[in-house]
Amino acid sequence: MNVGFIGAGNMGYAIMKGIVSCMNDPAPKLFVYDNYEPAMQRAADLGASCCKDASEVVSVCKYVFLAVKPQQLDEVLDAIAGSVSDETVIVSICAGISDDYICSKTVQGAKVVLVMPNTPLLLGEGATALSRSDTVLDSEFDIVCRIFGSSGIYSVVPKDKMKEIIAINGSSPAFIYLYAKAFIDYGASVGIDASAATELFAKSLIGSAKMITDSGKTIEELITMVSSKGGTTIAGLEKLREGNLEETVFECCKACTKRAYELSK
Repeated sequence: MNVGFIGAGNMGYAIMKGIVSCMNDPAPKLFVYDNYEPAMQRAADLGASCCKDASEVVSVCKYVFLAVKPQQLDEVLDAIAGSVSDETVIVSICAGISDDYICSKTVQGAKVVLVMPNTPLLLGEGATALSRSDTVLDSEFDIVCRIFGSSGIYSVVPKDKMKEIIAINGSSPAFIYLYAKAFIDYGASVGIDASAATELFAKSLIGSAKMITDSGKTIEELITMVSSKGGTTIAGLEKLREGNLEETVFECCKACTKRAYELSK
């Protein structure tokens, strides 16, 4: 099975790394094109074959990953349109881009899988949302799901929710990092070593995430478990609520989704 990548930046590289590390029955053959030579070299070091242009990737691969920024997509689609066939499975990680738009620029009824991954893929801890066009066969979609499952977890969502999901898994790592920074900065302000604060808070995030997924308790129940009446946690929660934390998060997600629709084609 030949799998091609147009774009070998961090996200494309992370997906390739997952394939190389975890898919061995049999291992897919990787092909790549990127106009940035160091990115091509990094992919080649993983065992990918370098192509002379994007069109060559499509001509030799059934599965083709469009791992470029949305602003670069038109140029890429124009370059590959003549090489896309009815059997090509196009996997797009471009935020806001619809399968109908990709079909309009390549082949009517093209097989398109829309994907919203996130950067923890780089560590094999990705959380990826996927949807597909009606023309994609179950067996083909299963292969794409396996690819993303090799670098974390995946979830299939309705095609018309691919823009809304961005805030939840695609952009949310940046929001979490900003939240973490505030705690670490607070630690520095009261004389706590930054490395200690970072390690302790990061582990608290990991542990809290495991409690959400594995404890069987609701979010409200988990909050209650930490919150002794009249204690320190209650005092902190009151300040977060005074600052309308939940409303701010809602507005953050709405702004993220709005931008996705602005980018949509």
